[in-house]
Amino acid sequence: MDPAGKQDARTAALVVGPDGVVSGWSESGHSLLGWTAEDAVGRPVTDLLAAPAPPGFPEGYGSGPDPTGLIALRHRDGSTVNALLSAHPLFGAHGRALGHAVTVQRWESRPVIADLAFEQCPFALGVYDPDLRFLWINASSGRVIAHSEEQVLGKKYRELFPDFDRSLFPERDDKPYTDQLSEVARTGKPARLITVFRPLGSDYANAWATSIWPVRDAEGRVRAVANWGFDMSAEYWARQRLLMLNEASRGIGRTLDVIGTAQELARTPVPGFVDLVTVDLFDEVLRGEEPPLSPASVSGEAIALSRAAQHSAKHDIDRDPGPPVPVSHAPGSVAARCMATGRSTVQLAAEPGHGSEWAFGPGLAADPAHWPPGNPLIDKSITAEGLTGRITVPLRARGVLLGVVAFSRSDRPEAFTADDLILAEELTAKAAVAIDNARRYSRERTTALTLQRSLLLQQLPSQEAVEVASRYLPAGTDAEVGGDWFDVIPLSGARVALVVGDVVGHGLHAAASMGRLRTAVRTLADVDLPPDELLTHLDDLVIHLASDLRPAGHFQPTGEFGATCLYTVYDPVSRRFTLASAGHPLPLIISPDGTRTPAPAQPGPPLGIGGLPFEATELELPEGSLLALYTDGLVQSRERDVDQGIAELQQVLNHSAASLEALCDTVTAAMLLERRTDDAALLLARTHALNPQHVADWDVEPDPAQVPRARKFAVDQLEAWGLEEASFVTELVVSELVTNAIRYGEPPIRLRLIRDTSLICEVSDASNTAPHLRRARAFDEGGRGLLLVAQLTQGWGTRHTTDGKTIWCAQTLTEPEPR
Repeated sequence: MDPAGKQDARTAALVVGPDGVVSGWSESGHSLLGWTAEDAVGRPVTDLLAAPAPPGFPEGYGSGPDPTGLIALRHRDGSTVNALLSAHPLFGAHGRALGHAVTVQRWESRPVIADLAFEQCPFALGVYDPDLRFLWINASSGRVIAHSEEQVLGKKYRELFPDFDRSLFPERDDKPYTDQLSEVARTGKPARLITVFRPLGSDYANAWATSIWPVRDAEGRVRAVANWGFDMSAEYWARQRLLMLNEASRGIGRTLDVIGTAQELARTPVPGFVDLVTVDLFDEVLRGEEPPLSPASVSGEAIALSRAAQHSAKHDIDRDPGPPVPVSHAPGSVAARCMATGRSTVQLAAEPGHGSEWAFGPGLAADPAHWPPGNPLIDKSITAEGLTGRITVPLRARGVLLGVVAFSRSDRPEAFTADDLILAEELTAKAAVAIDNARRYSRERTTALTLQRSLLLQQLPSQEAVEVASRYLPAGTDAEVGGDWFDVIPLSGARVALVVGDVVGHGLHAAASMGRLRTAVRTLADVDLPPDELLTHLDDLVIHLASDLRPAGHFQPTGEFGATCLYTVYDPVSRRFTLASAGHPLPLIISPDGTRTPAPAQPGPPLGIGGLPFEATELELPEGSLLALYTDGLVQSRERDVDQGIAELQQVLNHSAASLEALCDTVTAAMLLERRTDDAALLLARTHALNPQHVADWDVEPDPAQVPRARKFAVDQLEAWGLEEASFVTELVVSELVTNAIRYGEPPIRLRLIRDTSLICEVSDASNTAPHLRRARAFDEGGRGLLLVAQLTQGWGTRHTTDGKTIWCAQTLTEPEPR
């Protein structure tokens, strides 16, 4: 026997008579088994077996429990040949049995192994003609489509399975599966895809990884389409859950707003996971306060919450969520129990069916061993609400109960699984931390805003030098409170100081620092320091405050400490406007003729640098000039730089506006974005000039004999103004102040009376020595003058000038004359 012939032989045929004797032998039998026709014919067929004959051999073999008909045959050289045997009965005239025609096929031959491999493949395999008629399917495919091969052969795919002609998820623009089969048959291009569909009779959607390829003949023409697929539902839905968690990480907590975060939680799992989500929070959480410690411990009382967010796939009711709506959870309800125990609960409308063995839904996730204790709860009452299932999860963060979340299904027939519960709890946990962060931020921001507003100017002081209007607008809810401030400080001599500043940073630290600086500015202003000297002292204060923040140990400071400040003084008598800037934007000046210009001054360094001088600039303003002082939050944003913002502000300012209050509204509406990240302060002032007839001054010779003349000058002027009732006190204070200037000061000496909202008396001299109020002893001859002035007037003080000092005192006028 040629070994090559033995290796190449695949199939042989023989005839076995009714008596079991071989009566016919093919030439291929010689090649397959080594027996010639002379050797085999006339021998019992059992002589060809390498083992005892199996029952029913040969006539019934292959039709019993083992349909493959696998048998061991004996080669003439004594070796064993494994083969598949197929027997076909032969009949003669009148139905006379002539025996059997037996086909023997070597087991190792490729067609046999391939057929069995495809038939027994655990993946679903199928072959269809170009019109999608079934040509062949394996057993796994038959189980998937719940049809046998005999039931589908020759029938069209679309006719048998019309559900596959539409997408299960049309919102994803999935192409129907049958369309993709047809496209492969038409184009001859293979395709790989993941198909999601709900099998017949199942409540669960399955995901299949599928490959489709054309089957070509020898000429390359497409004669059929083949496909294979396997159920990857577990992996697919696990990936979908991960994608949803990833989306939740990006979409939940984007804003530091409690209600906004609750709405983000409600929108994220709809419609991919559930059909309806509700988020109920305690009112304290909405207000940024600490939630109640044990809200569910009160026996017999309902738990009052507010529905902060609700989103439905059917009604899309989150378009205009509106304000939170009060809700109440009765004692013993699922929500109340969840909040009391801190454990989630799954309610199912009915016991989930197991479906077919390949359906994902009831798999391991539905195994009771994979559920937490007490879950799921079969609760048919939710059917009345139109639901097929609901997961209720307590909303907890850092050990604090904030509320409760409910994930509900109504249109989706799939029952919740243990994996779904894990997903719901993960989504809730992410949102809980974000909501608690928003709550804490809201509390801190409210505290900082309250502190800031308490430190800001609450009411504009009474003064006649300028007409003033102001606005302070904190940043949006997404940003922390800043350190912007402004102030209007009446000064001696009918003057007024206009101040605006900005502290570096945000939050409580910035608000507290702003309060300290504002207090310091007011204190220094009371000393009547010039603007440049005041900023120098303020700069020293900021440096000391910054050093106070340096930690003694290894702890980090709470934040940077630095600030900018603009300090200006306007004198209505001389119409002089003096200003100095510590790194702050200069004021805008709009003249009565409409000319708009920034103040021609040079800003100094920001506060806290130290060692650098500040420069004061003095201007003379026409009466009725408009001054605009502001912080950079008004003119700077992500969309524009400072220079562009200042140019826009100049265009918006309208000198002819009748009302400064209305002009403030116009400016803020035009300049401020809806979502801003920094505070903004605006101070508008329209200058007035004091009537020259309300100012009287007189040069005093340094001679004590001039004191009576000074008193006479003051009394005569008060009579001219019709203020005789103030003559007595004025005569006394003029006498005392002029006497002190002559005795202790240096010439030139000057007396000035100003009639404004108060009657102001000023005595100036060239000495820099400041007087001090002291208590005189019983037998002292002097020392009572300033004490007398302090007792008789409503205020007094000293201000230093470049050429000396001025002592002043003021008396309140009950009915100041209108301008």
